[in-house]
Amino acid sequence: MQHVVNTEQDQAWNGYEGSHWARHQDRWDAVNEGFDEPLLTAAAIRVQDAVLDVGCGAGATTRLAARRAARGRATGLDLSAPMLERARATARAENLANVDFERGDAQVHPLEGRAFDVVISRYGVLFFADPVAAFANIRSALRPGGRAAFVIAAEAGANEWLQALAGLRDLLPMGGFGATGGPGMFSLADPDRIHEVLNGAGFAGIAAERVEAYGRWGSDAEDATAFLLGSGPGRHLLGQVDEATGERARRELAGILRPHERDGAVRLRSTAWLVTAIRP
Repeated sequence: MQHVVNTEQDQAWNGYEGSHWARHQDRWDAVNEGFDEPLLTAAAIRVQDAVLDVGCGAGATTRLAARRAARGRATGLDLSAPMLERARATARAENLANVDFERGDAQVHPLEGRAFDVVISRYGVLFFADPVAAFANIRSALRPGGRAAFVIAAEAGANEWLQALAGLRDLLPMGGFGATGGPGMFSLADPDRIHEVLNGAGFAGIAAERVEAYGRWGSDAEDATAFLLGSGPGRHLLGQVDEATGERARRELAGILRPHERDGAVRLRSTAWLVTAIRP
């Protein structure tokens, strides 16, 4: 792998967070897959296109792009070795020959001049140390006239999973969890900031459309609670309190999630910006 400048994220996604996502990729895809069709439709992938998927994780959107670009190719780029291992294994199992994966920091990974037709990302462009530099590097991967489509988290209060966690503020040290700024999940939640960053990176034709999708977080409230609190952020919060307080938090969260149980699943609404742009 080439040089990494985003060292904090590199450590996180090659530590517990990346391993958790790799082990539970099917569950994370069930959380986020409602954004796949809007993302791919906005990207307008053609059968012969070359597609770059930034922050591809375990490769669900990369594989979907590869199927649309059946006579082209799809390349997934991510920092996380555990997630890329899962991505490669799944692509092999699905006999996808036109997909490959690279490990790298998109801010500095050698992308310039690679002439991709399309770049996509589902929540994978939110963790850059220097977002303008990172998006400029991503833009350089596109051919002139190439298209970009990104799903970017909207404000924390519009996401029901975070609202549920915020209900534990009397028990867990929430601090700035869910705050805008970056790098982090809500680093580009402000659409003015999206335009500022992408303009600064040299993109044109920038548009941001608000989209919503319901994701499946578990089979019931207890299952969803275990999943949420077993993720990196949940584990971090529990690690700052004693065992008894942690158990109270689990019971409280299950109570918050129980009204969302329906038809054998807990479904929570997520809200995002569907961002499109072009390389001039």
